[in-house]
Amino acid sequence: MPWPLTTERNASGELLVGGIPLTRLADEYGTPLYVFDEATLRTRAQRFRDAFASTYPRSRVLYAAKAYLSPALVAILHAERLGLDVSSGGEVYAGLASGVPAAKMTFHGNGKTDEELREAVEAGVGLIAVDNRWELRRLVGVATAAGTRVSILLRLNPGVDVHTHAKIRTGAIDSKFGLPVGGGEAAAAVDEALASPALDLAGYHAHLGSQLFDPEAYVDGIEAILGFAAAMRDRHGDPAVPRVVSPGGGFGVAYLPDEADADPATWGAVAADALRAGCARYGLPLPELVVEPGRAIIGPAGVALYRVGATKEIPGVRRYAMVDGGMADNIRPALYDAGYAVALANRAEDGPVLPVTVAGKYCESGDVLVRDAPLPALVGGDLLAIPAAGAYTLSMSSNYNLARRPAAVLVNGGQARLIRRRETYADLLAADLLPEVPAPPRTTRETPLATVSGA
Repeated sequence: MPWPLTTERNASGELLVGGIPLTRLADEYGTPLYVFDEATLRTRAQRFRDAFASTYPRSRVLYAAKAYLSPALVAILHAERLGLDVSSGGEVYAGLASGVPAAKMTFHGNGKTDEELREAVEAGVGLIAVDNRWELRRLVGVATAAGTRVSILLRLNPGVDVHTHAKIRTGAIDSKFGLPVGGGEAAAAVDEALASPALDLAGYHAHLGSQLFDPEAYVDGIEAILGFAAAMRDRHGDPAVPRVVSPGGGFGVAYLPDEADADPATWGAVAADALRAGCARYGLPLPELVVEPGRAIIGPAGVALYRVGATKEIPGVRRYAMVDGGMADNIRPALYDAGYAVALANRAEDGPVLPVTVAGKYCESGDVLVRDAPLPALVGGDLLAIPAAGAYTLSMSSNYNLARRPAAVLVNGGQARLIRRRETYADLLAADLLPEVPAPPRTTRETPLATVSGA
């Protein structure tokens, strides 16, 4: 089920998370509102950390910040002994503000700028995952200028296709990410990395995609990494032997009631077996295993709340419920055709249910959050809750139609804490340089037509 662990209904039929009625949170903080359950967040972090450590003690779990980087939430994950996977200078900055040491970060991304590379090197980021040879050369220059040696992973594109949405498939041959193993590009990058005294080649990384449910994808990824590592060992000797192997993240989560999460214990065992078997086969020493779950930790901890406004029925076609949020705070349905569950939060779901399409308020026909959800008859003022909303919602939110981004609260044991305030109208223009608006020019009254014509 996609709901947080603490979800329940009280005697009045109201939905509760973290021991607090969602109606109370909506009344106090307004809607749209994102609610994060601390118990779920900690439990999911612990499950990943312990599942991999129990099967492969030399493992490390990094939270993939792109799913959603809230300093308050990342501080909790850091307390649970998770590192941080970042992909921009902004995420490095926010990670540091969250209390995560730079040495516990790995910096990903296919288009890092010189400025971002300098910032990462100056901060002391633990590993930089180099995505392409252009970036490799830029990093050599940055590290040389800084007079330091930088530890790197090379991100490989192993050409492994996986079963997921095309827009979140990253390890196939036709991808912007990674150094292709076929054709010699990745091998040439190893040559360059080992030739530079400014770089320390710590190991190899590959990420096949997101929303993966078959753990055999990890077997394929690890096998591709180790096969390449063995070839580089044969070419360069010990300097090319990886101390770190990272098959990425991408663990799938349930969004709908009939779906199930990818099980960390299963994936941990499969990864450990594949790594041990592959290293034995290729004669490689066992490396550190680094995994990077993001959505699988934060996604199920979050619930989005919306107020119903207008309702609309088109006889024989569709019933709509319009809400006060939509694609500006959750672009996933419009971008990926992502499916979500939805529940009535302010009262019991008694009586007959009908298919209702929950539509957003933005000026796009594609602004639909949930299609044909089974719901009782809705009226203006009803409160709807969408679970599994913690990942790739607020992190990809926008100010489309000059909407203000929502507030977020953290709940635990009957207590709520505001961790992100709702934007103000002033925030919307904070980065704009406003012109000095001159007074309107004075105008003269037009001469009547009769005067002009002499009539």
